[in-house]
Order: sequence, then C-alpha cells, then structure tokens
Amino acid sequence: MDGDFIKVIPLGGVGEIGKNITALEVNDEIIVIDCGIAFPDEEMYGVDLIIPDISYLIDNKDKVKGLFITHGHEDHIGAIPYILKQLNMDVYGTKLTLAIIENKLREHNLVETSNLILVNPGEMVSFNNLSIEFIQSTHSIAESCCFAIKTKLGTIFHTGDFKIELTPIDDKVIDIDRISTIGKEGVLLLMADSTNVERSGYTMSERSIGNTFNRIFATAKGRVIIATFASNIHRMQQIVNASLDRKRKVAFAGRSMESISRMAVDLEYLHMPEDMLIEIDDIKNYNNENITIITTGSQGEPMAALARIAYGNHKKIKIESDDLFIISAAPIPGNDKLISKVINELFKKGADVIYEDLEEVHVSGHAYREELKLMHRLIKPKYFMPVHGEYRHLKHHKDLAISLGMDPSDTFILERGDVLLINKDEAKKEGKVKTGTVLVDGLGVGDVGTLVLRDRKHLAQDGLVNIVVTIERESFSIIAGPDIITRGFVYVKEAEELIKELKDIATNELQSCLDNRIIEWYLIKTNIKKAVERYIYDKTKRRPTIIPIIMEI
Repeated sequence: MDGDFIKVIPLGGVGEIGKNITALEVNDEIIVIDCGIAFPDEEMYGVDLIIPDISYLIDNKDKVKGLFITHGHEDHIGAIPYILKQLNMDVYGTKLTLAIIENKLREHNLVETSNLILVNPGEMVSFNNLSIEFIQSTHSIAESCCFAIKTKLGTIFHTGDFKIELTPIDDKVIDIDRISTIGKEGVLLLMADSTNVERSGYTMSERSIGNTFNRIFATAKGRVIIATFASNIHRMQQIVNASLDRKRKVAFAGRSMESISRMAVDLEYLHMPEDMLIEIDDIKNYNNENITIITTGSQGEPMAALARIAYGNHKKIKIESDDLFIISAAPIPGNDKLISKVINELFKKGADVIYEDLEEVHVSGHAYREELKLMHRLIKPKYFMPVHGEYRHLKHHKDLAISLGMDPSDTFILERGDVLLINKDEAKKEGKVKTGTVLVDGLGVGDVGTLVLRDRKHLAQDGLVNIVVTIERESFSIIAGPDIITRGFVYVKEAEELIKELKDIATNELQSCLDNRIIEWYLIKTNIKKAVERYIYDKTKRRPTIIPIIMEI
C-alpha cells in the first residue's frame, strides 16, 4: 500500500458484551488493544469460555509489537493466557492490571515465558510508526487508562472503559487536563466506550455507595454478606470502611475474591488494619454482629460462593438468622434470571436481601450520556468509532456524535473483522479479515465447533437411544439383545410398552438383514436406525439421537 496508512480491526465481539480486542495497524507495525473473553449463552452446552480468533495476528506475527491493556476486567484480559499460547508477545499495562494478569498466567504455567512490562499513567511506549501514551482514567477498577496513540497521520484516542469520576476512592482523578490538551492538538480518530449511552445525566460517584453502606451497617443485627465483583477494589474499600466503623472483622469468600483481595492488600490498593482481616474458617470464633463477608457470585453464577451459600452447598458458610445479604452489582445482560433465583432462594431460607432495586448499593463504572458528550467536546475528533457495548449502544453513540455536529460519513460502526482504513485523504471501511470465536470447553480450546454444539443441543432437547446387540457372523444369528438404553428420552420404568416395541422393531430389522445374509455393519445400523426413528416419531413426535451398537463374536 502506497503512503502512510492506519487499519483499525476489531477482532472480538463487536456489538456484544465481552471479547474486547482490537488490532491497530500502522504501516508495518501492529499493536493489540485489550484481550477479553465472553461467557457462553444457555444454548452453548458445556462451553466454559469464548475467546477471539487471532488468525490475523498469527498471519502477521512479525508485525505485532505488543498487547496494550486498558484495565484489569475479565472482558479485557480474560483471553490473555489462551492468546499468549498461540502468539507470545509483550504485554503492557499498569501495576494492578499486570498483577491480575500475572495471577492468570500463573494458573496456566505461563509466567516464566511471558514478558509483562509496567507502564505508569503519563508514560509513553514508542515504536517506529506509532507511540502509545497511557493517560489516567477512572472506572470501577483501579488504574484504568485511556490511550493516546500517535502516528504520522494523527492521534487515535481510545477511552477504554471510563467514567468521569471527580471524587474517586483512591483520589486518582481522570486526567481531564491531558485529555483536553490532546484534543486541542488534534485527534484523527476517537474510539469511545458506549455502554451507558442510553442513560441520561451523569454517573453517581462511587463514594455515594459508602454512605449507603454506613446506613445499612448501622442497623444490621447479624452478619453482613456482600456479593460484588472481585476486581472492584474501590467497592471492597468502602465495605471495609463501613465494617471498621462498626468494629466488624472482614473475611473474603470465593477463589477470585480471596486471590485479588490478597493481592490488593499486598500492593496497598486495599487498606485495612492487619487484625481486621480473618480467614473464612475463623468466622465461627466471633459473634455474628461482628462479621462481614465479602464474596463472589454477584451475577448469580451457579458455582460461585453466593449461589452455593443460597442453596446450602457451601462447606463453610451456612445461612443463619439475622444474616443480611447485599448484592452490590448490576446484572450483566442475560444474567437477570440467575440472580433472581439466588435472591429468591436467600429469602426462602429466611435471610434479608438488599439489591439495586431497593437501595443504591451499586453505581456504574461506565460514562452516562452527558459524560460522553464532554469527552467528545474535549477530543473533537475528525473521525469517530464507538466501541464496547451491544450493537444498539454503538448505534445510539453514533447518533450522539452526529447530534454534536459530526458528519455521518465520518462515523463508523464496525462488525467483527471489518477493516477501517485511514490514509491522508479519507477514512473508509475496506475489506474484512479472517476472525471469529473460539470455544473453550474444559482443557479443549477450539475443538468444539458448530456441529458439536448442534449435536449437544439435539441431545439436550430430544435425548439419546442406544440399541445394543451381539451377533455371530458365521451362523448369521443373534446371540444377545437387542437391549435398549435411553438417556434424556423417556423414563424407562414408565414406558415399558414403548421400549418393548422398540426391541421388537430392532429385532425384526436385524433378523431380516441376517436372513438375507447382510452382515455389513453400515447397512444393518442404517436399517435399524431408520425403522426405530420412524416408530418413535409416529408415537412421540420426538427425534432422539439413535445409535445402534453391534458387536460380533
């Protein structure tokens, strides 16, 4: 390609929550911004995680200079261990972000082979064709950053996930002065968080939650058990402060909560007296009114600590009278039913539950409409590309930019794999690169595809029928069976007549084949399968998966 150019290529799930990963190519150099995961929906049977397909990066590995992380949330860092196994590259981030990433890499035995490079807000990383400046931002996790990416064609400003928080818990205010200066110098392209574009006004300050906690703790008679995101250290700090005022000890429950809280204390992001923190095993040594438990499971995840407490499956925490539960998080789209089930179960067990609909126990980490307007006014970009959010959020954010005076032809919503090409004359969508999603199931990465999911869905809906028979090849006779084994089709003890009919049909078909000296397994299996399928559909209007198993002696 003649002349200088920039390519912006979303490799993750555009218009979805999660899988945030963008390739930014400037001439012959590529940087990658964020590397997140998404979680499966209810039709992705057995799938644990969804990670991005990085075929484009692998095909251009000699150009890739590094992975730059805006902050430490799962939808921005969760895929890093899986991606580094495919393409080992330097990872740049702030102190807390890298500490969380290092924990993940340790679980995958990748610490020794990975290169994590610390960049503080205000510092810059430079290559031949571009330089990346880290700028202090505010979000629902400490040390979030915006990026100002300088190129010969102009500056690209990536907000990351942000809100304009003027009274943050750690007093690290978003660097409005620097953002304003960059805007005055001129910005070629703005890529901005779109999650809360539908909400008017401004986000509430995180400090407002502290007042709510203080009021709730003042009247709590027993243990206070709070579920929140493990990464929300500012929220943890407010819970600790409210507990300290009421002389409560604090225990952490849930693997990620225990891990991140320990790290936050060690790195001095979470401040609390040493004698205040106790192990979950020791809560029995204190009166209930002197205990606060901070736990995982604010999204209703079945295996997280909160759900296990609610359903009585937690080994160390049982619901007691006067327990007060607080769900200090908003539901991620799709998780509403899971959370409702957990809340209902807690109420059934006699606990009291406070959640977002009842009290202000959560504030968002994403900018509302007026904050987004302010960001646009400060940056004054030539081109605009909304990022992070569902498709409707991207569309509303594009409309917002147009209402602020941008030309519709200068605003771009990209699908996954689309290429936004910018040169000295114009910006336009041009072409598409190979990308997609990779499904993680247990230790298997990418070995579950569309066909496997289709089969799993079919099995879940209609069940399985196995027909097992033993034949003797030389005498063309049935030695044993057919035996009918079903899973997820009918309850055998209440369908004995149906099972008997299936046996008779399978026997007749098998005997017919043997009488005609047909012993090719493929033909026998096909005949039995078709006959049984027809009968089952006529009788039940179901189509279970039918697998004949033939053994020879």
